[in-house]
Amino acid sequence: MTYSYTQISQYLSCPRRYRHRYLDGWREKDTRAAMLFGRAFEQAVAALFRREDPGAVWCEQWSLCKDMGLTYPGNDTWDRMLQQGVQLLERLAQDDRVRIRRPRSNQQIQFTRMLASGNNFVSYVDAIGELDGTPCVLEWKTSSARYPEGPAGISALDPQLVCYSWMTGINEVAQIVFVRKRLVEVQYLRATISEEQRQEFATLVDDTVRRIESGLFLPHSGIRFPQNPCTTCPFIGLCLDKSDLVETALVRKPGVDLGLFDELSF
Repeated sequence: MTYSYTQISQYLSCPRRYRHRYLDGWREKDTRAAMLFGRAFEQAVAALFRREDPGAVWCEQWSLCKDMGLTYPGNDTWDRMLQQGVQLLERLAQDDRVRIRRPRSNQQIQFTRMLASGNNFVSYVDAIGELDGTPCVLEWKTSSARYPEGPAGISALDPQLVCYSWMTGINEVAQIVFVRKRLVEVQYLRATISEEQRQEFATLVDDTVRRIESGLFLPHSGIRFPQNPCTTCPFIGLCLDKSDLVETALVRKPGVDLGLFDELSF
């Protein structure tokens, strides 16, 4: 069996949600504009470092989403998000803080590791390059709000960055956050992952895989005010046995789904 970071995080969030998605074949419909924006925009970023025309790639990819009946956050529209993408690409190029040598081989890199259980763990890293001259793992993120920058070193607590450091063996990691707001912004958040953190993550993965393979998928209900993660979970219709909610949010795609595409998207 092959596992990914997305699978591990989904199980830790709610084992029942894991079962709905990875065993029963349910998946959220691609109707969220913000999610598809991220997928299309990352292709444009990759084109920028390949010295192709990132604006043309962005317009082409985002145009594919124009007539898909997407759900837009807040006051966003397709046209507004198109302009935000153009402005973010311009800002990234103007800042000129990121370098990727051999961009055709150092972007969207697959890493595979054998677990103690004999299973495989696979990750796709957005890029390996440099931020302000420091070699590091690079992760692209798109967001409608700024990421917190304090206290100092807070990015080192991001489990996905710890995962990428563990998979690559590289201590230095960085999130390049493309913030979609009225005045767009690009954040450059760097962190150093320790060997202790990597070993702890390896233990967490091994423990979670054992729990998954035990076949016990108890629900972790999030209904506790004021925090209500269940209310925003796309699988809530299955838990409540509400067919209308299922039809609105989900589509069933039987087969193996490692959640790897999600790692390229968020």
